[in-house]
Amino acid sequence: MSTALMPIVLPDLTWQNGEVRRYLKARDMGALLRAVQHHSGASQARIGVAVGMTQGRVNELINGRREVSRLDVFERIAEGLDMPDDARRLLGLAPRRENRTGGAAFDLAAFPEIVRVYSDQAGAAAEIQRGTRSAHQIDVLAVRGLGLLALSDSLLRPHLDRDGDVAPRLRVLMLDPDSPALARRAAEIGESTESLAGGVRLAEACLRELAEVGEVEVYRYRTLPVWRVIRLDTTLYVSVFDAGWEGHQSATYKILATPIGPLYRAHRRQFDAMVEDGQRVI
Repeated sequence: MSTALMPIVLPDLTWQNGEVRRYLKARDMGALLRAVQHHSGASQARIGVAVGMTQGRVNELINGRREVSRLDVFERIAEGLDMPDDARRLLGLAPRRENRTGGAAFDLAAFPEIVRVYSDQAGAAAEIQRGTRSAHQIDVLAVRGLGLLALSDSLLRPHLDRDGDVAPRLRVLMLDPDSPALARRAAEIGESTESLAGGVRLAEACLRELAEVGEVEVYRYRTLPVWRVIRLDTTLYVSVFDAGWEGHQSATYKILATPIGPLYRAHRRQFDAMVEDGQRVI
């Protein structure tokens, strides 16, 4: 058998190595494949055959010129390296040899959907903006949205321009300016009800301009805001509204979609339910 076609067999201790476990939890496939080379002595061509990639693609990953983001590719790498269930869990994949039922409770530490925590939105801003430039579907749950979408220098709006390419589908949930919840939120942050309501209406007016050139849906909700959510395809950035601070001041959690983890699916479900119950204004 050609050496390139021989399966890669890694000792169990490799998967218990602290650095390898950090690479799995961070979903850093370039670093993982470098570790595979180190522990197995396999060539890039042999690794490529095992994980269903060309040698050139493996080289790009190992040298940091490309990243993996698709779940099917993570699964292919796990299968090709005969990854044990414990390692698969760290990568956010379902175990191969364990049955699960819909009502079972899972150890969230074993299914690390939360891959990074930023101290506030500013810490995640550059990453969010990069993701915005390539996302096909963007969902935003905010209070008034001025700092996220409405203004020309807001976090997301300057990065929605695709230079003539198809714009992303954008859905936005904002707090109803006429709701009792808005008055309560205004009191929590020490702002007048008129000022906060005016900010929501200004954001809606700005989003109407955006709707003239892209697929934009804007809805009002009437409950006290808890979560501030930005979804860029299969990545969520989630922070919290609470008395005394606004969403951009909260810690921001980066959550990735995984086949088994509940957090991403729960936030998607909540957003869709709020859209269904909300009042569409754009």
